[in-house]
Amino acid sequence: MVKQSIFGRITQLAKANINAILDQAEDPQKMLDQMVRDYSNNIAEAESAVAQTIGNLRMLQDDYNEDIQNSRNWGNKALAASRKADEFRDAGNTADAQKFDNLAKVAIQRQIAAENEAKGAEPTIASQEEIVERLKTGLDQMKGKLNQLQSKRDELIARSRNAHAQTQMHEAMKSIDVMDSTSEVGRFEEKIRREEARVRGANELAASSLDAQFESLEDLGEQTEVEARLAALKSSGSGQSAIGQN
Repeated sequence: MVKQSIFGRITQLAKANINAILDQAEDPQKMLDQMVRDYSNNIAEAESAVAQTIGNLRMLQDDYNEDIQNSRNWGNKALAASRKADEFRDAGNTADAQKFDNLAKVAIQRQIAAENEAKGAEPTIASQEEIVERLKTGLDQMKGKLNQLQSKRDELIARSRNAHAQTQMHEAMKSIDVMDSTSEVGRFEEKIRREEARVRGANELAASSLDAQFESLEDLGEQTEVEARLAALKSSGSGQSAIGQN
C-alpha cells in the first residue's frame, strides 16, 4: 500500500501541467515558489521511500542468490554422498553404502527445498524490480519537472523585473519631458519665445521708422535742389534781359 501510494503521488506530480496551474493562479510567482518547495519536499520523501524499496529488493535478491547457492551446494553434497555409497557398495560394504545413500537423499531433499525457495521468490523479485524501475522513472520525471519549474520561476522573475524597470523608466521620462507644455520647462520656453517675438517686432518697427526718416531726408534734398535750380533759372533769365536792353 505504501509503495503504491508513493508511486501514485510521483506519477501525479510528474504529469502535472505547469502552464494550466499557473493560468489559474492569482500570483504565478508565489505559486511557482510554493510548487518548487512542494516538489523538493516530495522528491526528498520519495527518494527515501524508493531507497527503502530498493533496499528491500536487494535483500530479496540476496536471499534468492543464497538459495541458489545452497541448492548447488546440496546438489554437490548429494553427488558426493552417492559416489561414496557406490564405492562402499562396490567394496561389498552394503551398510555404509546404504548410510551414504541416505545422506545423499537428505542432501537432495535440502537441494529441492532451496530450489523451491528460490523459485517461489522469483515472482516477488520480478514484481519488485518492475516497481523499482517505475519509481526510478517517476523520480527522474519529477526532477525534470522541478528543473522546469525552477526555470519557469526564474523566467517570470526576470520578466517581472524587466517590466518594473521599464515602467520606472517611462515614469522618469515623463517627469523630465521638456516638450510637455504643462511642465515648468515648457512654460519657461513659451515665455522666452514671446519675449523673442516682442524683440523682433520692436526691431522691425524701429527699422521701418528709420527708413521713413531717410526717405524724408531724400525728399527734402530733392526739393532743395529743385528750388536751387529754379533760382538759377531765374537768375539766368534776368541777366539775359538786361543784356538785351543795352
